[in-house]
Amino acid sequence: MATVYLTGSGPGDIELLTIKALKIIKIADIIVYDRLANPKILELAKKNITKIYVGKEDGKHIIPQDEINEILHKASLTYKNIVRLKGGDPFVFGRGAEEAIYLAKKGIKFEVIPGITSAIAVPAYAGIPVTHRGVSSSLRIVTGHKMLNNKITEKEWKSFLNEETIVFLMSYHNLTFISEKLLSLGKDKDCPCAVISKGTTMQQKVVIGTLKNIVHKSKNLASPSMFIIGKVVNLQKQIQWFNNTN
Repeated sequence: MATVYLTGSGPGDIELLTIKALKIIKIADIIVYDRLANPKILELAKKNITKIYVGKEDGKHIIPQDEINEILHKASLTYKNIVRLKGGDPFVFGRGAEEAIYLAKKGIKFEVIPGITSAIAVPAYAGIPVTHRGVSSSLRIVTGHKMLNNKITEKEWKSFLNEETIVFLMSYHNLTFISEKLLSLGKDKDCPCAVISKGTTMQQKVVIGTLKNIVHKSKNLASPSMFIIGKVVNLQKQIQWFNNTN
């Protein structure tokens, strides 16, 4: 019987791939993979296996989600071990739950292999703890994609004024909008912020600033990037450890 493995590939550093994910990738008969999955992971699979790219670029799906679902369905009719490889964790803005529901309705056996989410790992590689005693006791993870589409209510925007760590994933292109909106609602202009580009990889770049100047300071970074707001950013100078200059 075929099994689809909804597999998290982690945040970028191939060494952050879990042991369970590695085990499944090595026995995979086909891999259906996303853009943010480290391409070196594919080299860990058996030679000459089928690989299908279904990544999302510049806010557009090369292959719509419905077609991805159908690819998984067709794969289950031909192959025994199907790996659906996703960046980070399948259930953190990865549409893994949508695919799991689809597979369940089709009666296709599946398993979920969690991955290390970039929301925690990338800040850690930048020297930023997402929580810290006496500084921040809560963490909020928000998708930056829906910012310009009025999918966040005014009530939710105002809740971002609380003293907590906020991690906006996939937010680089909406950085100006997010910053200006929070400032207009009264968020402290001197609130510590960071933008991290290509985190956990040798191309990682980190920019530290405030809500007022972070857009200008990070204008030369590239996607994928994340935006972090909160006092934990102030700890970065003491904790930074990752050397990507070698």
